[in-house]
Amino acid sequence: MQQAGWRFGVKRAMDVAVAGVGLVATAPIALLAAAAVRISLGSPVLFAQTRPGRHGRPFVVYKLRTMKSGPGTDAERLTALGRFLRASSLDEIPQLVNVLKGEMSLVGPRPLLMSYLERYTKEQARRHEVLPGITGWAQVNGRNALTHEERFALDVWYVEHWSLWLDVRIVLVTILRVLSRSGVSASGHVTMPEFMGSSARAVESA
Repeated sequence: MQQAGWRFGVKRAMDVAVAGVGLVATAPIALLAAAAVRISLGSPVLFAQTRPGRHGRPFVVYKLRTMKSGPGTDAERLTALGRFLRASSLDEIPQLVNVLKGEMSLVGPRPLLMSYLERYTKEQARRHEVLPGITGWAQVNGRNALTHEERFALDVWYVEHWSLWLDVRIVLVTILRVLSRSGVSASGHVTMPEFMGSSARAVESA
């Protein structure tokens, strides 16, 4: 138990150190990206939305805006600038603030929508046993090209097999994935389609 606490303490220290350095190092790029969003989409520059954190506790996640406001599908509202920001993951830079605040980790299951909490199976809900992350095991093994079920299975695998070395490995592979821009969108979608629940959920509820 003490060993687990020590490892999580080191993980938190790494999160704070890397997020702090990352915010400083990416500040010029982030400011340019924010200015481009302001010119292209107007105000606000940041997209803020309540998402579930560890144990499902809500927090506000931050991203650079990539879509126009108003009606329409995601494909219709997503701008050319937004596609670039998503493909390069520059829209995720503000989440380093979430990491510093202790609401997220650098590595962990991605925080999705609050409405999904009641749609998970018991096994899928285990993804909330750890802090959500900017990147994660699912992101380096397919990202949005995965189905929700595949993605959640990888998230649970991460929860069960977490180690500091695994986090380092995921961060390094993430850099390669970002440079190759692989798995940015699900097939036929510009964003991940909504999760409506698994067939296994219906069996559990029966």
